[in-house]
Amino acid sequence: MVLQRFSWPHGGRHASFCGSFTGWREYPMALVGSEFQVVFDLPPGVYQYRFLVDGVWRCDDTKPFVRDEYGLISNEVLVENNAQPVVQPEPPSTRGINMDEGTIFTTMPPEPSSQNPGMQIAVFRHGISGILLHNTIYDVVPLSSKLAILDAQLPVKQAFKIMHDEGLALVPLWDDHQGTVTGMLTASDFVLMLRKVKDSDNLVDVALTIIRNEISSVPIFKSLPDSSGMPLLNLATLQGILKFLCSKLQEQAEGYSLLHNQLVNIPIGTWSPHTGRTSNRQLRTLRLSSPLNSCLDLLLQDRVSSIPIVDDNGSLRDVYSLSDIMALAKNDVYARIELEQVTVQNALDVQYQVQGRRQCHTCLQTSTLLEVLEELSIPGVRRVVVIEQSTRFVEGIISLRDIFTFLLG
Repeated sequence: MVLQRFSWPHGGRHASFCGSFTGWREYPMALVGSEFQVVFDLPPGVYQYRFLVDGVWRCDDTKPFVRDEYGLISNEVLVENNAQPVVQPEPPSTRGINMDEGTIFTTMPPEPSSQNPGMQIAVFRHGISGILLHNTIYDVVPLSSKLAILDAQLPVKQAFKIMHDEGLALVPLWDDHQGTVTGMLTASDFVLMLRKVKDSDNLVDVALTIIRNEISSVPIFKSLPDSSGMPLLNLATLQGILKFLCSKLQEQAEGYSLLHNQLVNIPIGTWSPHTGRTSNRQLRTLRLSSPLNSCLDLLLQDRVSSIPIVDDNGSLRDVYSLSDIMALAKNDVYARIELEQVTVQNALDVQYQVQGRRQCHTCLQTSTLLEVLEELSIPGVRRVVVIEQSTRFVEGIISLRDIFTFLLG
């Protein structure tokens, strides 16, 4: 347990206090010096609280805050085991007491730039978890969509060609004997995935299932009260969950100051050593002249889905990903080539012939977290490359997995 002091230093004749840990029951506050105070003994965690000052609900605009689904603002505090609460009255302030310094509960929040970065991340993650835990995978199923399914008895070579012709990076496999989907066929490894989720599973569990099992998606089955079967609704992907999450955050973006922080201040993504930033994985890049075999080796060894491709100056030219390998299925190209003799440039040329030139999705270290989230929620965008603006020099890369690993802490 940790002693935590709460104070209202913005004047008034009478003040009381309530919080999520009191069941929102009011507790009187004592006037100590020029401010009202109350102390609670709390277990570590994140809590919301409010002040009732002279009959008016207020929050302290100098402390972290969060806006709930009804638009109401509460202050928020992260209580940690190593907290050093100050229970003695603070030195009297030289400024006069002004009731206007307290923020009326229903007003817009102030600029968030003064909030502590560590607290911003804790508050933001707490809010994200709340959204994802209280919504299920059924909430991200589109009202109208088209879903391709392949017969599990289909020859692998034929299935691979169908996936290429239809532009599919992954498809569910249907077992006619069992009368259900039994796995997933992906462009990376053709491994049957026996992971399934029901429409009642919350989004945190679904996202963690995808991340921990290093898969692209899981099928969503409709929960039925009887045992008559499990109809397939759709595929759950990180991108679908992020798109839903962004729609929720847009409704209350002003309550999460971290959304407006620049990437340079946020521990997320994979970075080049020259940036001075540390990351769990080393940033890999390859040149256009590199053998395709080297590219495929890096994709498998590092267990990543893409490699930024640069010119001799280190400037971004394209991104080669696992799904690009499917272009080699065009007219059985893969059966007529030697990987050691094919360069990344050759492989990209094949890709361009099949699908044309494509856009590289990029951002800057000065881009905000909200901008990156919105970019990655666009269908088909699985990563953004962080570049230096004038030279397009590759500085880092942020993937969908990086986003969810950061959000879920």
